[in-house]
Amino acid sequence: MTLVLDETVSALAPWSTVVKAGDTLTIIDLEGNQAVDCILYSAKDHTVRYCAPETIAAQGNAYLTKGSVLRANTGDALMTIVDDNCGRHDTLGGACSQESNTLRYGHHTKHQHACVENFLIEGAKWGLGKRDMVSNINWFMNVPVDPDGTLGIVDGISGPGKQVSIRAEIDTLVLVSNCPQINNPCNGFNPTPVRMVVTRK
Repeated sequence: MTLVLDETVSALAPWSTVVKAGDTLTIIDLEGNQAVDCILYSAKDHTVRYCAPETIAAQGNAYLTKGSVLRANTGDALMTIVDDNCGRHDTLGGACSQESNTLRYGHHTKHQHACVENFLIEGAKWGLGKRDMVSNINWFMNVPVDPDGTLGIVDGISGPGKQVSIRAEIDTLVLVSNCPQINNPCNGFNPTPVRMVVTRK
């Protein structure tokens, strides 16, 4: 196994890289209970990007875990979860934004940095703009679906050192926001760093 990349993403911060086909990205929750928002794009064609409905329909499950194939809007596989010791990950809860913070938690939160802003800042490095933002994956985030269809955002099921490994099926641009949310328990009200490791067989 060859180490390609090993970086720590600070609490609240954005991050991105291209994971080459066949390489594996492992996301490590260093301190536990940290949500990591993520969008995937074909590195060669950014109009081919992660699609939650395609992914959910193909696997017949709203949650992601080992064996889940992360599919694009074309139906093609972008990445596959090859290892996961957390258990499940959210693909419904979306990304926090200054607008949604204001709506959910009050106008006094409007100044707070949020995941959408992280995606826009980091995406700009790759020529991506607001029109390129799509529904995202929330690694380690716990979003239960109640019997009436209501989504909850509750304490995470992750812990220090929990990790998920995803193998790229094509060259894939991975865009991440190490979630800055402090108004709900997705980060235990205390955002913390995560580690990103890319390896090659």
